[in-house]
Formats: sequence, C-alpha cells, structure tokens
Amino acid sequence: MEFENDGVRIEVPERPEAIANGNGKASGGGSSSIAAGSVAGARKSPALASAPPLFHILVKPPSPPSRLLNIMDNFSDEKNNSSSSSSNGEVEYESLPETASTSTHMIAGAVAGVLEHCVMYPIDCVKTRMQSLQPDPAARYRNVMDALKRIVRTEGFWRPMRGLNVTATGAGPAHALYFACYEKIKKTLSDTIHPGGNSHIANGAAGCVATLFHDAAMNPAEVVKQRMQMYNSPYKRVLDCMRTVWKNEGAGAFYRSYTTQLTMNIPFQAVHFMTYEFLQEKLNPHRQYNPSSHMLSGAMAGAVSAAVTTPLDVCKTLLNTQESLALNSLNISGHLSGMANAFRTVYRLGGIPAYFKGVQARVIYQMPSTAIAWSVYEFFKYFISKHHRERRSTY
Repeated sequence: MEFENDGVRIEVPERPEAIANGNGKASGGGSSSIAAGSVAGARKSPALASAPPLFHILVKPPSPPSRLLNIMDNFSDEKNNSSSSSSNGEVEYESLPETASTSTHMIAGAVAGVLEHCVMYPIDCVKTRMQSLQPDPAARYRNVMDALKRIVRTEGFWRPMRGLNVTATGAGPAHALYFACYEKIKKTLSDTIHPGGNSHIANGAAGCVATLFHDAAMNPAEVVKQRMQMYNSPYKRVLDCMRTVWKNEGAGAFYRSYTTQLTMNIPFQAVHFMTYEFLQEKLNPHRQYNPSSHMLSGAMAGAVSAAVTTPLDVCKTLLNTQESLALNSLNISGHLSGMANAFRTVYRLGGIPAYFKGVQARVIYQMPSTAIAWSVYEFFKYFISKHHRERRSTY
C-alpha cells in the first residue's frame, strides 16, 4: 500500500513475508529511506532493535522549479524591456518625438539665442569697436578688459548695452529658424548618407542651409546694433536709428552686408557644427544629456570657427557701419557695398593684419556665447522631451 503527497511517499507492506524479509530497502534513484518502525522499536527495547520495519518513508527529489523559472524569465524580460526603453529614451532625447520636434526645436532655439546674445552683449560691443579700421584716438583699446573699463568710465555704465533690445528681438525668431532647420535637415541627410549613424557631411550641410534662414531674420538687427555700438554713435534709440537708415539709405541698407554675412557665416557654421558633433562623439558617445560636454564642445567649436572666419567678420562690420573716417581716408564717396569691395578696402587700409583686427575679442565672445547657446538648447531639448514622455506614459 502506498500514499504519496508533495514528493513524500509512504510504503506499507501488505504481506507478512515482506516484513519478515525486508530490512528497509531504498528505492528510486536519489531517494532516501527511513525505517521508521525499527527506529521506534530501538528506542523502546534492545530486543526489538533487529525487528523489521513496518513501513518505509521515501523522500523524492522535488520536481523541476517551473514556477521559479517562469519568475526568472519574467524578470529577464522586464530587464530587457527596461534596457530597451532606456535606449529609446536616449534616442527620443536626441531626435525628440516626431509630433513635437519642430515646435520643441524652435522654442529651445529661441531661448538659447536670446540668452546667448544678452549675456555676451557687452563683449560684442567691444568686438565691434576693435574691428574699426580707422578708430578715433579715444576709441583705441589694448584688449577687451581695457575697452570695457574705458567705455564704462567715459561713456557710462549702460553704454555697452545700447542696442540690446533690437538684438534680443531679432535673435529669438532667427535662432528658432536656425535650430529647427538644422535638426530637420541633419536628420534627413544623415538617414540618407549614413542610416542609423552620424554624418559630418550632413552636419555641415545642415548648418549651411540653416544659416540662410538665420541671417535673413537677423541681418537688419545686426545693422542697427552695430551702428549703435560704434564710438560717438549719433543714435540713442533703436527706432531713431532705423528711421534714419531707412530715410537716408533706403531699405536695402538693412541687407547691404547680407551676402558678406552669408559668406562668413556659412563656413563659420559648417566648421562650428562639424566641430561640435565631432567633439560630442568623443566626449558624449551615447548622446545623453551631459551639460559639461555640451558646454565644452560648444566653447571649442565657437573658438575654432570664430578664429577661422575673422577676416570675413571684419568686412561685414565695415559694410554694416560704413565707417566715415576709414572711407574718407581713401576718398571713397557714397556707400560701400559688396563683399569684393569690402575685401579690397580692408586691404588698402591695413594690409593683411587688418583682416584679423579684433580676433581676440571675437574668440573671447564666441567661446562662452556658443557654450551658452548649446547648453541652453540641449537642456530645453531634454526638458521638453522628458515632459512629453512623462505625459505620454500617464495615458
């Protein structure tokens, strides 16, 4: 007779012969047998120690732990899903959700552009003055700090900030178009040239096309800003400057330097974006939100591109400001226009060194400027995309 429950089996012999002949045999591989009757008898009397057992208790090995295996499989699946969603989270941060990508890039770009120009505006004022080809003796500065101190001491504390309002007004829409266009074109070209990867050609081409839209929106603000930044500028307010330029020089004056600006900014932005993306591959290969890598990559990209394109910036400044002292010294009447004329005029006024006037101020301006722009832009990309994912997960 046998009884079994949860791997424990009790065998009770039915015939007396089994009791007489059995001494407690183990049966089944790996099973253990306990002669319960003999143990009980041995405790009562030595005479019964050799008596055969009345029954056997056999303990079988447990069955395969299917429930535990299922739990482990579920845990493994959850872990894989978690890794996949984490990976997807990184991709979403870099490319952002398709339904919100354009608006997100435009908002982030506008905020980054306004902050960049506002924070660095005093240095921008110094850069404009140091690029002057025939400066007034009172406006000749040794370096950036000397220029700032003298401007504040002789012209007032707020003088380096004159024209900031028109710059901020132009920087918002200009950078919104700039970053939205860059991200869209970069993704499209990268998917075509190097599917699933990063393409430096796509980055450079996207930066060049984005510059067309940025400069179209920003050029009028640049003209007004630089005229207000010059030493002994006759303009006290933005509207006064705009009305005077429109009345005396026509609407074309606001875009007189557009071709030169494009000639400068297209190589500037190509070098800028390629350098930034290259440094991100080295410093932040997984493309996660990393403020320090964004700031360092932005600063280095700004410094390299600013130094390379300084000669073009000097020509742009000359076209924007129409320096009367410089033009009169060469007996140039009327208004100077065209990139080729600007290049020739700069060379006649100072030779090769004239093309690099203000290079120190330009690099000092661009390094923190691009660092601020990229760090703010990447932060808003991260913040808005994270908010989008959290809102989506609640539904």
